[in-house]
Amino acid sequence: MNRIGVFLALLTTAALWPLSINAQAFGEYSGEETFLRYCAACHGEKARGDGPVASAVPITVPDLTLIRRRLGDKFPEETLRKIIDGRNVVIYHGTRYMPVWGYEFWVEEGADEEAKARVEIIIANLIEYITSIQR
Repeated sequence: MNRIGVFLALLTTAALWPLSINAQAFGEYSGEETFLRYCAACHGEKARGDGPVASAVPITVPDLTLIRRRLGDKFPEETLRKIIDGRNVVIYHGTRYMPVWGYEFWVEEGADEEAKARVEIIIANLIEYITSIQR
């Protein structure tokens, strides 16, 4: 391999290195970090439905801080879990197989136990965060 080829290979490896680190660390994100990374574009940093993309969505993006209030002081944890992992389809989130956040929040049929546990932790952290911001 010539010097240019070696340089390009090293450059590509260096460019992809942070992506692999981020992929590995994703399961360690707090619920707030996960929310800011995957949900805030539409729901806003404070989860009030005012994210930078919200105006481009043809519906009113819900204020997630009012879930409990809208439902008479009940928090629908299992429903929220199914929305996040794609089992309850929300049209603007996309189908179960292609939600706007990709495959981060669901596990394919027959996946190994480690993958299932990782996704369950990620979703639990996210639900815990959304629960904590209820007004």
